[in-house]
Amino acid sequence: MALLPETARQVDLLVARAQAEGRGPSLALGVVRDGGLAHVALAGEQPRPDADLQYRIGSISKTMTAVLVMQQRDAGRLALDDPLDRHLPGTPVGALTLRQLLGHASGLQREPDGLWWERAAGADLATLLAGLTPAKIAHPPHHVYHYSNLAYGLLGGVLERITGTPWADLLRERLLEPLGMRRTTYHPTEPYARGYVVHPWHDTLREEPRTDTGAMAPAGQLWSTVEDLARWAAFLADPAPDLLAPATLTEMCAPVVISDLDAWTGGHGLGVELYRVGDRVYVGHGGSMPGYVAGLAVHRPTRTAVVDYANSYGLRAGHHVVGLARDILTLVLDAEPAAAAPWRPAEAPPPADLAELTGRWWWMGGEYEFRIDPAGDLVGGQVGRPLLRFTPEAPDRWRGRSGSQDGELLTVIRDEDGHPVALDIATFVFTRTPDQEP
Repeated sequence: MALLPETARQVDLLVARAQAEGRGPSLALGVVRDGGLAHVALAGEQPRPDADLQYRIGSISKTMTAVLVMQQRDAGRLALDDPLDRHLPGTPVGALTLRQLLGHASGLQREPDGLWWERAAGADLATLLAGLTPAKIAHPPHHVYHYSNLAYGLLGGVLERITGTPWADLLRERLLEPLGMRRTTYHPTEPYARGYVVHPWHDTLREEPRTDTGAMAPAGQLWSTVEDLARWAAFLADPAPDLLAPATLTEMCAPVVISDLDAWTGGHGLGVELYRVGDRVYVGHGGSMPGYVAGLAVHRPTRTAVVDYANSYGLRAGHHVVGLARDILTLVLDAEPAAAAPWRPAEAPPPADLAELTGRWWWMGGEYEFRIDPAGDLVGGQVGRPLLRFTPEAPDRWRGRSGSQDGELLTVIRDEDGHPVALDIATFVFTRTPDQEP
């Protein structure tokens, strides 16, 4: 669904301002809604951008590497708490776990040894592993958030050892081809934007090298377009179940570590960055390689996202592009809130044994109210508080699926005549009146 004209106008104005103030030779942005591009905004002339122009996505590549890892976990070929040594034997940092590496909670240093890997010809996996020493662990695991590109080079090595398939081939087979991301490639493919550093004093451009990063490719090698990255954003909002179980993606979006302990505005899940903006939480990632910056921000509850690119490297361009994705996502969500789903009456009353569970229940002087929803779940709670949801598991046995009762058991207690007189929710006994003893 296209944006409303006024929303689109505001998005276009922000993109034009960001390109001008960030001094980006070109800037391309896409708004994604309900699985497709709802709006494309373009600015700049070197080159003149469009939705099919390739830019380098940098560390957004990590989100794809993480999904490949989770696919292998779901297939039973690894466990997140496996030590690295189980899959890459003999490494001096082998006690670190895959979960810690995915969530930047391992304490591993940010970069591999040698020249700056983003701007130099990449080495192979054996060379990457040979450069590891115990000194590469800068902090104890889970002590602090410490972003590590090196961690994702090692995760790519784990994938190759487990599957026997190079990371790039695995990515193409397991994600890019199934999702129709034909313009997301390992090397740049015309048409693509050349990447630059903008001189701080006279605004001239210096073209940057386009490297093959070798064993570090899983951390930031890829190239993509607005159209293709929009497909990836749609996947992160609502994954194709044949590629990744929705519950697995939800697991990836839970925080492993908080990166901003003062304000709790940022964190990291299993391969995705987490951003709190007001009352909303976005998932996504920023990306940069010499000459390029990129942004990806997704609001999963509304299946809305923003992707953007610029072909210039530096603090001003990077700040505008990575922050711009979140700013425009917030603008769109505020300007065009999702419509409430229409209420529809039930086709028939619930069976008598379920109907008897509805109505008011009391616990510790507090009043609760439950009903049966159209899906057959028992839902309710205190007025004004988040709903509790229980799904049927066996006769008079329900399993919690939300909030503080997620995973907990609700057991119906009946009298000798078979009427429900109490609900035992994780040993907390709810009664029909506040005067009854549990």
